[in-house]
Amino acid sequence: MKVILLTDVPKVGKKGEIKDVADGYARNFLLKRGLAVQESDGAMKVLEKQKEEAAKLDAQKRKEAEELKKIIEKKTLEFKVKAKEGKVSGSVSTKQIEDELKKQDIIIDKRKIKDNAPLNELGTYNVKVELYKDVLANIKVVLTEETK
Repeated sequence: MKVILLTDVPKVGKKGEIKDVADGYARNFLLKRGLAVQESDGAMKVLEKQKEEAAKLDAQKRKEAEELKKIIEKKTLEFKVKAKEGKVSGSVSTKQIEDELKKQDIIIDKRKIKDNAPLNELGTYNVKVELYKDVLANIKVVLTEETK
C-alpha cells in the first residue's frame, strides 16, 4: 500500500515522503496512529500545497535572516574587562554577547553563537552567529581593559 507520511517515522521515511509499505503495517500501525494517510489524488494535492507553503515560509525566514545579518555585521560589541598583562580575568561568554545584543534590540539565542573558543585575551574577535540555515553573520567583539 502506498502511503504519505505525515511525520518522520524511524526506519520508514521522513515527513512528506510517499512510501510503499505492507498493507497490514499501513492499516494497523501507520494509519491507525495518524502517522500517514493513504495515497490519493486529494492527499497528493494537500501534500503539494503544504510543500509550497513550507517553501514560502523558508524563503521568508531566509530573507529576514539576511536582513538581520546586514544589521549585525555593522555592529561592534565592546566589553570592558579586568585584565593583567593582556590576559582577561575569566572570559566573555556567549550569554554576555547575547545580553549585549539584546540591549541593542537584537534577539539571538546564545546557542546560535558558534565560536567555542574562549574570549580571554584583550583584542578584537570575529564571532560567528548562525541566524538561519546556511546564513552566518560575523559580530565584531572588542575586549578592552577596564580603567580603574
